[in-house]
Amino acid sequence: MMWLALLILSGLARAAIPNAMLRGVQPLPKVPVPEHTIISPNGTVLPPITTVYYFDQLIDHSKPDLGTFQQRYWMNWKFYKPGGPIILMTPGETDADGYEGYTTNKTINGLIAQQQDGAAIVIEHRFFGYSNPYNNLTSQSLALLTLQQAIDDLEYFANTADLPMSGGDAVKPGQAPWILIGGSYSGALTSWTMTNKPEIFWAGYASSAVVEAITDYYAYFTPIREYMPQNCSSDVQAVIAYLDKMFAANDTAGIQTLKEAFGLGDIVHVDDFASALKYNLYDWQSLQPDVGPGALFFEFCDALEVKDGVSAGPQGWGLENAIYSWGNFWNTTYYNYVCGSVDAETCLGTYDTSQPYWTDVTVNDANRSWSWLVCNQVGWYQVGPPEGQPAIVSRIPQPIYEERQCVNMFPQAFAHPPQPTTTQTDTLYAGWNVNVPRLFFANGLRDPWREATVSADGLNKPNTTSMPIYESDGFHCSDLITENGIVDSTVAAVQEAALVYMHEWLSEWKPNA
Repeated sequence: MMWLALLILSGLARAAIPNAMLRGVQPLPKVPVPEHTIISPNGTVLPPITTVYYFDQLIDHSKPDLGTFQQRYWMNWKFYKPGGPIILMTPGETDADGYEGYTTNKTINGLIAQQQDGAAIVIEHRFFGYSNPYNNLTSQSLALLTLQQAIDDLEYFANTADLPMSGGDAVKPGQAPWILIGGSYSGALTSWTMTNKPEIFWAGYASSAVVEAITDYYAYFTPIREYMPQNCSSDVQAVIAYLDKMFAANDTAGIQTLKEAFGLGDIVHVDDFASALKYNLYDWQSLQPDVGPGALFFEFCDALEVKDGVSAGPQGWGLENAIYSWGNFWNTTYYNYVCGSVDAETCLGTYDTSQPYWTDVTVNDANRSWSWLVCNQVGWYQVGPPEGQPAIVSRIPQPIYEERQCVNMFPQAFAHPPQPTTTQTDTLYAGWNVNVPRLFFANGLRDPWREATVSADGLNKPNTTSMPIYESDGFHCSDLITENGIVDSTVAAVQEAALVYMHEWLSEWKPNA
């Protein structure tokens, strides 16, 4: 429930996501997959990088006798020379098919492989895509979707996989250096794995890594408020304050009038309406340094702030115009983008638990699998801020709003709204207290997930040569993509620093005797 709208999602696909938390979910940005023939350094023509390989992964690492399931992975050894590193990444909470580009030098993974004569692998996370221990996503099956099982998967793969390249059966940790890379949730998984399994991966790279599990993650919206156009922020805050004031006064008639201004009069519950207004802010997470003013987020702000070719000053145009303009944007553009032809209550409501969204247990449903992890272990509920802080989203939805939806989706597991075990997660895997040698952290100043990373405001975690922490002016996982370094010098500086550290660290690696 936290970063799942891909950069481009059709209106109908979005209509199937009534839970606003899932709109903050963001699998890693995809990069194009090269279509040309790939040739190794010795002149051998290699299989296409879209070739799927299968690894026999343990269903339950605490009970090996339960057997194995087939875990999908992709591999590119274009740059590999004997003695080079094995670079492993999972894209995390998504179907990994389509992320093969992360084995190429269009990403930091491939840049490291190219510099260090390495091979790059993308492996699918258990219970996402088609790497499933069981053929359904019931609560009973998902009991084996835990952070520890995911960590154990990476360890078991590194220790036992015989890779499809020549000599691929003799590059286990100890025989070759392994590098673990991740971004966003999978960046956190990189940190957690290197904390929990310190002897497996010689080095790591964690981009926008949300290392600290946080239940009440209102700080998601802080970087957005700080870096969005100030006039747009002012007007959004005015509308949100108006809604929250009416809610506090139990002004149901006023709230209904406001809902109708947005074309959302059919939404029954005010918390669902307040949650829907967050959707425009979630579009910030799709931004990257190479995205221009035509992005949907900026279309939204232009709709609020540009009248007859004139932009509002820093204070915006004021409440009345903001309601009209924001509502008009929903009516003319955004509703169709989010809901298509579906009515507002079906599209945006969260109280009808008979909807297939809550009941369908078919595999390859990233929303459902991710919700399980969120409800149980990581939280990250993107809600309104405490009183006294500026608010670009309503304070009406609080963690209980999201926790109630955990019961909707998993009634067999939760009789009551569950509180995720975030304190236990942070204790087990160190969270902000991570202290791991040869782990490079890369974060973005404008990333809405910044406040869960080691670059969170006020954390002041030291940047050391053992565990470097670099921050660009970028957005979410910007530094993973080579192209972003071409258009943003601050991203380039992070990527260049990482390559220097990787070269230094790998020069220190020695095989086991």
